[in-house]
Amino acid sequence: MQQHQGRAVRTPECVHGQWVSHGQKYRRVPPRLMSMPEEHVAGIEFVPEGDGRGGVTVMMDGSPQSHVNLADPGSLGFEYIAHFAAVIDTLPAGPLGVTHIGGAGLTLARYVNAERPGSPQIVLEPNIELTELVRRELPLPRQHRIRVRPVDGLTGVAQLADASADVVVLDAYADGGVPAELTTVEFLADVSRVLRANGTMLVNITDEPNMAYLRRVYAGLVAVFGQVALIGTHEILKGKRFGNTVAVASHSPLDLAALRRQVAKMPFPTGLREGDQLARQFAGSAVFTTTDSAQSPPPPPVKGWRVR
Repeated sequence: MQQHQGRAVRTPECVHGQWVSHGQKYRRVPPRLMSMPEEHVAGIEFVPEGDGRGGVTVMMDGSPQSHVNLADPGSLGFEYIAHFAAVIDTLPAGPLGVTHIGGAGLTLARYVNAERPGSPQIVLEPNIELTELVRRELPLPRQHRIRVRPVDGLTGVAQLADASADVVVLDAYADGGVPAELTTVEFLADVSRVLRANGTMLVNITDEPNMAYLRRVYAGLVAVFGQVALIGTHEILKGKRFGNTVAVASHSPLDLAALRRQVAKMPFPTGLREGDQLARQFAGSAVFTTTDSAQSPPPPPVKGWRVR
């Protein structure tokens, strides 16, 4: 699917970094969203964009969690969500069984539903109030196959059948970071159990410039899956600021050529690292385990929005 650059907005030094438009075009904005007031429920806010395109930012405790545009599910908002979508675009055509660990506004699930109709999707989202508010104010399209389960990632994955998913996406946050139990080698092995033989795991990893947390998550992914690549903006991959890196992991060889083509389409400077380069960079890194785990570092304070 072709991309266009569109408007770019970012929260400086924020967990979500830049915003992008991943869709092919903007369609008519539903009037209900143009006039939708901000919602406040237990620290949850829905903030409509002021550009008339119908986008809404889902905020939790002052931190942006998702960007949703009911009229254009290809408008993904955050850069790392665009990276998730870019990887999914390289997978074989047709419906995909996708399990999302963490849901928020269901941005990626909506994208998969639009691009691959009929895809059965499971979302593990323990915040019931958030899910109810999203369903009411940002309803899912008709005939979707998205099922939200009110459980945390550790519990929800343990309940899934063997070889039941083509893709598992880890994008879960609690108290400002990725829960420690979701990056242990034991949990990653359980995800491997759920994936089909040629399945793919995608992980949103936030870290400081020293990449101390990232290197340990990478070590766990390599130990379990073997094949791992990282996608991120150049400034993140070069360790210039706090931000998001997307890890792509599989037991099967990754389609690196297709991934590079997708990365080249990004409307912001983006890189792909894999193979020997990562092995050298993170040599000697120890995996996280159930007895030696850590939550991801908290993001720097968000001081406001900046438009560029």
